[in-house]
Amino acid sequence: MNAAAAGVLAALVRGGSTVAVAESLTGGLLGATITARAGASAAFRGGVIVYATDLKASLLGVPEDLLDREGAVHPEVAAAMARGVRDLAAATYGLAVTGVAGPDPQDGKPVGTVHIALSGPESALWHRDVSLAGSREQIRENTVWESLDLLRSVLDASVGEHTG
Repeated sequence: MNAAAAGVLAALVRGGSTVAVAESLTGGLLGATITARAGASAAFRGGVIVYATDLKASLLGVPEDLLDREGAVHPEVAAAMARGVRDLAAATYGLAVTGVAGPDPQDGKPVGTVHIALSGPESALWHRDVSLAGSREQIRENTVWESLDLLRSVLDASVGEHTG
């Protein structure tokens, strides 16, 4: 995972971009993984851990009616979290994760259900919805990997758009 974080940081720095994270099920693991690399401050703006559902609304602006209707584990919630943290941190990209790491289901969603969203410039939004297997620790770690992979793929595509 450290190699993935290093690649993401290098791509962000090359593009003059920054990222902020909003984490639920990972509880800070995503931000910790990114900031474990020396030089992370050149591209990492910060993060918000919104483990409690009400904090998703009060800190990141996730609509309360959406949370009431769908619960905290939903693609639209991840998208709202990504937009909220991007705006809050004044970052180029906002990366958000919400899901169920276990051991029990949440909001009627089975363990391993994960929604990842990335908010970018010009209201661009990317999603990755995955179903992960394994222990609670494995689900959290794989969520971090999937999140970094999504960000890296968007950054790689962005570089491709600006070359040639």
